[in-house]
Amino acid sequence: MKVIVSVIFSLLLTFTAVAQSPSKILGQAEKALGGPKAIRSMKRSGRITRLSDGATGKYLFQTTKPNLLNISFDIRGFETETGYNGRSAWTRDSRDGLQTLTGTASVNLPVIAAFRNNLWLNAKTDKSKITAGGSANIGGKTAKAVVITSAKGVAIKVFFDAATGLPLRDEMPAGNIEAICDYGDYRDVGGVKQPFFKRVTIGDQVYEVRFDEIEPNVMIAASEFDFPNVTGQPLPDIPAMLKDLQANEDKVDELLDHYSFSQKSTKRELGNDGVLRETESETTQLSFYKGYRITRAIEKNGKPLSEKDQANADKDAAKQVDEIEKKIAKEEAKLGKQGANGTPSDDGRRISIAEVLRASKLTNPRRERFRGRDCVVFDFEPNPAFDMKNAKSMLKFFGKTAGVMWIDEKDKQVARLEAVLFENINIGGGVLAKLNKGATFTLEKERIGDEVWLPSQADINLSVRVLLLKGIAVNQLVKSYDYRKFETEVKDAKVNESKKP
Repeated sequence: MKVIVSVIFSLLLTFTAVAQSPSKILGQAEKALGGPKAIRSMKRSGRITRLSDGATGKYLFQTTKPNLLNISFDIRGFETETGYNGRSAWTRDSRDGLQTLTGTASVNLPVIAAFRNNLWLNAKTDKSKITAGGSANIGGKTAKAVVITSAKGVAIKVFFDAATGLPLRDEMPAGNIEAICDYGDYRDVGGVKQPFFKRVTIGDQVYEVRFDEIEPNVMIAASEFDFPNVTGQPLPDIPAMLKDLQANEDKVDELLDHYSFSQKSTKRELGNDGVLRETESETTQLSFYKGYRITRAIEKNGKPLSEKDQANADKDAAKQVDEIEKKIAKEEAKLGKQGANGTPSDDGRRISIAEVLRASKLTNPRRERFRGRDCVVFDFEPNPAFDMKNAKSMLKFFGKTAGVMWIDEKDKQVARLEAVLFENINIGGGVLAKLNKGATFTLEKERIGDEVWLPSQADINLSVRVLLLKGIAVNQLVKSYDYRKFETEVKDAKVNESKKP
């Protein structure tokens, strides 16, 4: 009988351990660490060893909230450094030099930087999903895993010691592979448990880091997270380049009026299971008429519209032209009454990159290659001298963002742009809508017809609260393609419509 009771008791303990919720696991971990919320910055220094050959060197790890990160080390004189300065993610080593990260890497590193600063404590605010990750045996210890998936689908898996609650391992993306960090030798530093040992596995390389000193809440200069000052890279005349850039971007807006193209917009949603899924898509033909956008739907969820739906879409496109003509006539009449100081309404007009440049202050210029072209890359941040009060409503978003942009040195046009919203934007005093900080926008372009860089892909991720109601999350990928000199399908649709009995 005692044996049966013992077996049942063991099974109950096992079931309890397996059924433990992620929130409870994280709560125990926070308590075990002793108050990680109090950490505003962190500096860890020590020695790194590459296990494949025993080579050693210095290692430095620095963070400052909310999301600044710098990791640097050298092994036998070969230096490697990675950083995120709140505007752009970058890496540098002794072989390839300095490079601003793009693509998946530029999406991953800001998420990793935020995690290294805040652990899982801001998951709710960041709209991340927390799910159970199963269990494992790590170094002979039973561990329970939790997966934290960002709004953009970047997943970080953390394993916690079932006995102590302390983190034993985390797994996260490192480019196209995975980085695994194992932790040990926890000691009390200022009331918070800190690991003085970690083992890092990236691909087939394994490194061990032993920290000599860990300093929480130490002042770290902002320059520690910025791009290294690389000498021997002459830059063009920056003021002259920016002047040409703004003029060229205005010309790009004019050229765009002579192109039609297709655009596929795909909505994505992060499920409660932490998986980012496509939910629906719409494809339209897009053009600009006298500076205003015109769209004509042609596909829904990857399938052509029915004959009836297409006819309705054509009617809607023709109606857009009529509404634009009426709007222009009204604005011209208003402008005539106001005289030279009058300003037409900007409602419905696109926001150009030229206008974004006027709202921004550019810093950290450097040379890089992008899509086989020589580019000058800048970080940007809000320009304190820009008149935000009288700015267009959509421009206020870019007037409160920071990020990085790539400028084709020869064409003097923007080839790529990343932006993140640094503070909330209230519309109608916050009653009509509130756009939450942390919203991100990435725009990539391609060179068309050897004359102009036009949008090829935009990645939009934001959270907005409308009319004081529950917030709405927007996670959208927009691809633009099939550019051709302007032949307005809208006019054709209008003519065809007029011929019908």
